[in-house]
Amino acid sequence: MDPERVHQLTLLALATLCQAPWLLNLVPRLVDQRLVKEVFGIRFPNPVGLAAGFDKNGVALNAWEALGFGFVEVGTVTAHAQPGNPVPRIFRIPEMEAVINRLGFNNEGAEKIGGRLERLRRSAHRPKIPIGINIGKTMTIALEEAAGDYLESFRRLQGLGDYFVLNVSSPNTPGLRKLQEKRAIGELFQVIQQHNPGKPLLVKIAPDLTREQVDEILALAQEHQLAGIIATNTTTDQQAIPEGMRRPGGLSGKPLRTRSLEILRHIRRQSSLPVISVGGIMNADDARERFDAGAELIQLYTGFVYRGPDLVRAIAKSFVRGET
Repeated sequence: MDPERVHQLTLLALATLCQAPWLLNLVPRLVDQRLVKEVFGIRFPNPVGLAAGFDKNGVALNAWEALGFGFVEVGTVTAHAQPGNPVPRIFRIPEMEAVINRLGFNNEGAEKIGGRLERLRRSAHRPKIPIGINIGKTMTIALEEAAGDYLESFRRLQGLGDYFVLNVSSPNTPGLRKLQEKRAIGELFQVIQQHNPGKPLLVKIAPDLTREQVDEILALAQEHQLAGIIATNTTTDQQAIPEGMRRPGGLSGKPLRTRSLEILRHIRRQSSLPVISVGGIMNADDARERFDAGAELIQLYTGFVYRGPDLVRAIAKSFVRGET
């Protein structure tokens, strides 16, 4: 079956379960005070989150909590609804434990997603885990107008997320990564922070940046008082997979592990900003490596695709045993 179809059916099943909270309550919860972490002023019941891109429209948030995640990141959300890139646009490479995607920020838009999150917040069954919101650029908006486009989403959603992430690093929106350049990203940070009522604001960066580029972003993040960094997004470097399996898009999963870990270690040497590490975390040993390298929190995406919710609990058990 087409991987995107599998993804859609999974979300539909989980969203349906969310309509019957008593069924979700039958799932044994992952609760242990030894797992609790406080980062940028937010209490996380455990340090393992679901990365942005999995539940773009925030349709199954209670289900992710039931499956053991300590936090979830909705999105990427754009100011205007958009269908994303043409299909097929998700490709699994099981022998490499990898995924290539070129989705292109397909989502229902800030207004509709904001309405869904508002209804959930008013519900008696609102999730108890932190919810992050990942914001990106609408594909049809020119780069010169990007800051205003991000701001439109942020204003609509700012009361609905526990933290916010500026996604300037997806390879699947043409030109988006140019927003990681010093002048553009400094302007973006300034515009959003001028209208920020105090929500923790993070930036998600690409694994393909040079160390000098990372250092520039870190300096600007500190200057504009961002709360942290998410490292990293998918990579455009597909040298690690056989040529016949390469596709336009971003590569995630096991082949990204080394580069994502290198970026994390570099950030830790250069900055005291908290880091959420994501990219190539496929088992508890990978998670331990990230925590040992200084990650405050981690996120799963492709590891969850291949290993399922058992991976969340395996990492948590390892954390409790002190192995991380």
